[in-house]
Amino acid sequence: MKSSLVGLKKAAGYLAIVVGISSALVGCSGESATSSDSKSADKTEKKVQEIRVVAANHPWTESIKKELPAFEKETGIKVKIDSYFEDQLTQKTSVEFASNSKGIDVVMFRPLQDGKMYNKSGYFAEMSSYVGSEKGYTDDFIPSSLGSVKDGEKFYGLPLVTETEVLYYRKDLLEKAGLEVPKTLEDLEAAAKKLNDPAKGVSGFVSRGKRAAAVTQFSSYLYDFGGDFMKDGKSTITSPEAIEAFNYYGKMLNKYGPKGTLNMSWPEAMAVFTQGHAAFYTDASSLFTNATDPAKSQVADKVGFAPFPAGPEGIKPYNITSWALGIGANSEKKDAAWKFIKWVESKEMVLKLQTEGNPGARISVWNSPEGTAKFPKDLAEAIAANGKAEAVPYDRPVLINVGAARDVIGDVILAGIEGKDVKAAAEKADKEFQKILDSEK
Repeated sequence: MKSSLVGLKKAAGYLAIVVGISSALVGCSGESATSSDSKSADKTEKKVQEIRVVAANHPWTESIKKELPAFEKETGIKVKIDSYFEDQLTQKTSVEFASNSKGIDVVMFRPLQDGKMYNKSGYFAEMSSYVGSEKGYTDDFIPSSLGSVKDGEKFYGLPLVTETEVLYYRKDLLEKAGLEVPKTLEDLEAAAKKLNDPAKGVSGFVSRGKRAAAVTQFSSYLYDFGGDFMKDGKSTITSPEAIEAFNYYGKMLNKYGPKGTLNMSWPEAMAVFTQGHAAFYTDASSLFTNATDPAKSQVADKVGFAPFPAGPEGIKPYNITSWALGIGANSEKKDAAWKFIKWVESKEMVLKLQTEGNPGARISVWNSPEGTAKFPKDLAEAIAANGKAEAVPYDRPVLINVGAARDVIGDVILAGIEGKDVKAAAEKADKEFQKILDSEK
């Protein structure tokens, strides 16, 4: 009996141990599951959001790539950048947008080449709510640069890279001739006439003369004379002001320009100037390193810069946004896209990128010594002066079929350079240009 009791006690003890172990295992199992769920939840909460930026193969793109780790650390948003050459970029984004793809969160685009078409097609998200939520956000942007990315008062982008038309000149030639830097178009013509010396291989003036390519640089002359390409859907290239501008630009290249002008886009015109064969040259400010880099220019130490000369209606150069950023209309990450755009457009980042040669649209950056450190002093002053002038935010007709329009207007420029009847050429071009305008109504 005693041994039986002992056996029962031992059995009960074993059972208690087993039950205890079982309970412990169940407890551990439950604890492990809870811990696993918690970790899974944390992982979900901390999942990094990724946005896709479709951009151009451009110095700005290469500069911003180096800064992305700081943005990702600050916001937890990862940025993937796909970059393409300009024409490929237009083709790629057009196809994706047209197929209602949700894959483009931020897009880098050319406002004056693709902007109107993309906006009209509904490819951009309307950004006014984002811009408007930041009090005084646009106060520090060059006004004309903003005009390139707006439809009325609605924003569909923000300016990224800017440029304006300036006067390049040979300091040594002016000094030797005892001439002041031209401040008006009348002064420019007089100085070009005096310095024009074909016998010595020096033309008084050079600029773009190739059909479509010439239109953008001719635009500042057009505005200076009080003209424009169009108004309220009607062509204005036969206005008295426009005819004066066509005649002036044509005469300058006909009388004081180099041979072969009709075949010159900016590389050819710049080459004439940098090889020491021209006294004056008007073109985009963004091209300046071609003239000041000793490896590219034979007159690198002799180049000066000035604001675009004033015409009968004052100083009205183009001051444009050559590249901008927008948000894809079908993006499901618009808030994250805006955080990225706001970050790259901040004063601090614009300043940092501008010191690397990417001209931005921030007034305060252009007014700071750091912001202009990479630019020749007189060029920075010329850009600032153009920005304060009654600058125009486009350097070509703002259309969907902008290429066709440039060809038509380019024909009038060619007539002027060749010394033909500009008015007759303008009247012919006017009809063709109006057809293009009517097709877009």
